[in-house]
Amino acid sequence: MKYTPRKFLYSILAILVFVLPSHAQSLLRDAETEAFFRDVSDPIFEAAGLTPASVNMYLLGDQSLNAFVTGGQNIFIHSGLMLASDDVNQLIGVIAHETGHIAGGHLVRNSDYATASTATALTSLVLGAAAILAGSPDAGIGIISAGQSVAQRQYLAYNRVQESSADIAGIQYLEAAGVSGRGLIQFFDKLRDQEILAQIRQDPYVRSHPLNRQRILSLQEGVSKSPYFRAPPNKKHNEQFNRIKAKLAGYLYGPQRTLRLYPLSDQSQSARYARVYAYHKALEWDLAMREVDSLLREEPENPYYYEIKGQILFEQGKVKEAVPVFERAAHYSNNQPLIMTALGQALVSLEDNALMERAIPILEDATRKDRGNAFAWFNLAKAYSWLEKTPEASLATAERFYAVGGAGQAAYHASQAVKGLKQGTPEWLRAQDILVFAEQAIERQKGRRRRR
Repeated sequence: MKYTPRKFLYSILAILVFVLPSHAQSLLRDAETEAFFRDVSDPIFEAAGLTPASVNMYLLGDQSLNAFVTGGQNIFIHSGLMLASDDVNQLIGVIAHETGHIAGGHLVRNSDYATASTATALTSLVLGAAAILAGSPDAGIGIISAGQSVAQRQYLAYNRVQESSADIAGIQYLEAAGVSGRGLIQFFDKLRDQEILAQIRQDPYVRSHPLNRQRILSLQEGVSKSPYFRAPPNKKHNEQFNRIKAKLAGYLYGPQRTLRLYPLSDQSQSARYARVYAYHKALEWDLAMREVDSLLREEPENPYYYEIKGQILFEQGKVKEAVPVFERAAHYSNNQPLIMTALGQALVSLEDNALMERAIPILEDATRKDRGNAFAWFNLAKAYSWLEKTPEASLATAERFYAVGGAGQAAYHASQAVKGLKQGTPEWLRAQDILVFAEQAIERQKGRRRRR
């Protein structure tokens, strides 16, 4: 009897994982990529009637082809999907489809249908167990098996309806934004043959977004009616996409693989950008600097070229030389918080009182704009601590752990901040808030452990 419940619970878990994708992958933060996501997705969000600022897009470091929506209005794109897309319209097509799930309220309804499916399966388990105890094991196992099958069909049938709805909505958003829907068709065509593969070999996108020839034909019929059907990708956005794709390849792949994909014979900006990262990873500093300097000669106000140049200098130990380079990157990016964090880190690393004083407002500005930036909080805490501003350092450390979900550490450092900060100040009130939220999170964790 012990084996059957475990097997059953595994089946239920498979359904729930289908609804709530895993977040175990690493989150990749990059100023250029996040600005690009905002540029290409905002028109889609507006077409869907969403407030662009309320929708968050994240890049996950995962080689599989996948994208999903979770936790309200959050879209996650796998790095593998970015690297497999041939042009920006393929990526935008996927974003439009995922936006259809948000606008359609599918996440909320998914949980309802998962609950209904789970109830069906649980009922079959109870009836089957009763049959087994009554002396009819074969009948009992049959009831359990049939119940699980019905539950899975209930969920998957509803999921097909959602996918069709998101397809239709995505096409409408693309047309409203003046973007050809051919990219979405092309991307789905890449994955269509995976339908015949065993689940373990399929990309997650195929499993969570079931594809078949009829679905693609229906999409083609809808897309072909758009006046933008034959429109090429936006030139500026496609160039941005190619650069970010090259940068991502250089960052994720080994240097040899990157140099095979972007050989020296290719003198495009994208190829040189990829080689900057390949040489950087291979510790070929001179070659990396030569490539990035060639890029800056062509675009002397590109903040992201300055950003990687500053990083190369910083990692060579040339921190003083890196500071003015990061300053240019910050200036040309209009003080983008991730770039401001790199500048603040360089200033803090020089361990000088005057530079610590200078780093603090830079890092405070970065954390105001991006409260989830744990690395900015880390460097801000170091600067406060260096200048013996211990309560402020405790609050920054509490913010850092709060941002990454470390409830215990957040509570401890928030309590230390509360003791040292002046009562009633905004900083003291913030420390109190973190302390309360962290302690509530700790209690929830204890409750889950007790239930297990």
